[in-house]
Amino acid sequence: MKKQGFNPEPGVFPYTPDPPPGPGVEPGPERRGHPDRSEDPDRDPRHDRRVSGKSKSSLEAMKEVGSMPMPEIKSNIHCLTIIGQIEGHLVLPPQNKTTKYEHMIPQLVALEQAPEIEGILIVLNTVGGDVEAGLAIAEMISGMSKPTVSVVLGGGHSIGVPIAVGTQYSYIANTASMTIHPIRLNGLVIGVPQTYEYLDKMQDRVVRFTIEHSKITEGKFRELMFRTGDLARDIGTVLIGREAVEVGLIDEVGGIGDAVKKLNNLIEEQKKNRKEVPLQ
Repeated sequence: MKKQGFNPEPGVFPYTPDPPPGPGVEPGPERRGHPDRSEDPDRDPRHDRRVSGKSKSSLEAMKEVGSMPMPEIKSNIHCLTIIGQIEGHLVLPPQNKTTKYEHMIPQLVALEQAPEIEGILIVLNTVGGDVEAGLAIAEMISGMSKPTVSVVLGGGHSIGVPIAVGTQYSYIANTASMTIHPIRLNGLVIGVPQTYEYLDKMQDRVVRFTIEHSKITEGKFRELMFRTGDLARDIGTVLIGREAVEVGLIDEVGGIGDAVKKLNNLIEEQKKNRKEVPLQ
């Protein structure tokens, strides 16, 4: 039987190694592969190049918030956000969006002392929360010596009302809402006269602060608070956008641009008044 011939190829069975070099012939240089590269001949060498691009912090910001970090700009205005539920002495469940008053108060003290901060913008989108914690934040904001402006976006309900009116000037978006209702307690309430007396005094604190820092009258505020029919199975009133301005609770309808412009005007006015005060 006649054998069929074949042409052997290096690396393919059957493999015939190259004959050793003869006398007087130097062996060729040995090929050394890159330690980080595989021996795959189809691999694109461009994959082994070092990639230069976005920094690690930029990639982390993209991963966490879904956008590239904003360039740091020196500003004389500090934005303070009050969102979710205002947390008081009790810690709320971790799935709740909260604003902790023990975080807000030190921030306000630091802003009052910071010489580079000339104005504070308060942005609210809150459902309310702890009454005493909310009043503490509102008192801190109203006692600031620097100009303050608030803007209600989304909602400024319940105890968020005193916080919104505690600034020197307040705005509300057209679609934002504010809920005015009496103080309510969760859980077991002991039905004794002292308990109702305490609730009445706490209610008076909220009413007094609100009417002192807005244009609404006490009679109108209490009428909105105890109005029936507006809220299902409850008493109170929901004010949307311009309605809050018409009753005198909020100063003006506007957004972020209006609030920043007003805050800059208040800052310039304060600087002008300081220059006009004679030195003693």
